[in-house]
Amino acid sequence: MLEQVKAMYINGEWVQAESGQSVEVINPATSESVGTVAYGDNRDTAKAIDAAHEAFKSWSKLTGQKRSKYLSNLYELVRKNRDELADLISAEMGKPIGEAKFEALGAADNFMWYAEEAKRIYGETIPSTFENKRLMAIKQPVGVVAAITPWNFPLNMAARKIAPAIAAGCTVVLKPAMKTPLSVIRLFELIEEAGFPKGVVNLVLGKAGKIGEEIVANPKVAKITFTGSTAVGKQLMAGAAQQVKRISMELGGHAPFIVFEDADLDQAVQGLFESKYRNTGQMCICTNRLYVQESVVEAFTQKLIERLKNVKVGDGRLKGVEIGPLVDEGALNNVMEHIRDAHEKGGTIAYGGNRLTEGDYSKGFFLEPTVITNVSSDMKISYEETFGPVVPIIPFKDETSVIESANDTTYGLAAYFYSKDNSRCFRVAEALEYGIVGVNDGAPTQTQAPFGGFKESGIGREGGHFAMEEFLETKFVSFGL
Repeated sequence: MLEQVKAMYINGEWVQAESGQSVEVINPATSESVGTVAYGDNRDTAKAIDAAHEAFKSWSKLTGQKRSKYLSNLYELVRKNRDELADLISAEMGKPIGEAKFEALGAADNFMWYAEEAKRIYGETIPSTFENKRLMAIKQPVGVVAAITPWNFPLNMAARKIAPAIAAGCTVVLKPAMKTPLSVIRLFELIEEAGFPKGVVNLVLGKAGKIGEEIVANPKVAKITFTGSTAVGKQLMAGAAQQVKRISMELGGHAPFIVFEDADLDQAVQGLFESKYRNTGQMCICTNRLYVQESVVEAFTQKLIERLKNVKVGDGRLKGVEIGPLVDEGALNNVMEHIRDAHEKGGTIAYGGNRLTEGDYSKGFFLEPTVITNVSSDMKISYEETFGPVVPIIPFKDETSVIESANDTTYGLAAYFYSKDNSRCFRVAEALEYGIVGVNDGAPTQTQAPFGGFKESGIGREGGHFAMEEFLETKFVSFGL
């Protein structure tokens, strides 16, 4: 199914790493190798940046209509190959196949959405104070974009960065996570098939530190767009500041999920499942703290546990699996540490809490979906991002106190709440200090909507027409008559 060593894509050519090194990609459900890929460094990255810089000279001058055609072609190819792409996603990171297909279709949607946005980059005329002057504001692409994407949504994150950048007239150097490069490599094969000119979109694989250093230091890179941890984001921001490079970043989160006593509890349980347990809880926008009003906390907890009892955990490629493995042993150990810490500090494991090791689980990184009660603020699970299928339940008394608790974090990416009270819905949505708020909605994100956070959860927005501004400069032109 896979070539011996999958290569990088630089200046329209498939090339191996200058170092000659490669690395295996491991299926977290079976611990088996599913492919071997090139493992490059700063030398390969510099070549890719040079190619993108050269290609920018002509790509930036194409009309939006012509760029749109390339993106439309890519949309058709991604949709046509969605099943193969989904299989690769599931194999390299364990995602249930249904979710993987949804991700592949989401990636395709990005290319179609920005095929349309490419034709709608508007400037404006500005009334002049003086009769002998005419004023204009025009939009121009920022230049070479370095995009760094995570492993949890390998295909969709790549599409969400590539599509608006090239629609705006920029060229791209993409560095995906090395845990999950296979679906992105296949995407670049489709990019080649779609006929993109050489150097417009480039793929580098390898050591994050070396590649990141080149991206930050190379003056030909005009813009960095990054999705990942807040800690790494801060490092990139510090480096980018030396050249005042433009940046946009979608970083960590610690999402609250609030269930008010007037909520539809069954709807809220399903919304929580979508928010917390989808992708095995490995999402920056997934629930980290579950606040339930005291009068309904017992009923809600029982409904949630009953829902989890019917969940099938396993290899994401198998039929009926809703929760797959954690991405690797380190990720599993981090989640287990949060469970252990909560238990040692007085938390009650109301459901789950164990690594699954018997039979088909023996070679993978599987964890039972977990519910913890009697949670206190000193537990790691209360303030550190838990990238796994674990929910801490925290009772609350009233609206004022829960909003204060929900906002008591350095993060501000996503928040959720359930209530039937229309007035409360508006009040709470406005009061929550988060870039994304789901009101009676556990899965609010869509291609056309803005995606990004407040505080230490990031800078800038992806999605819809909002993303286009991240890749455009505004130039003021004054004409003297």
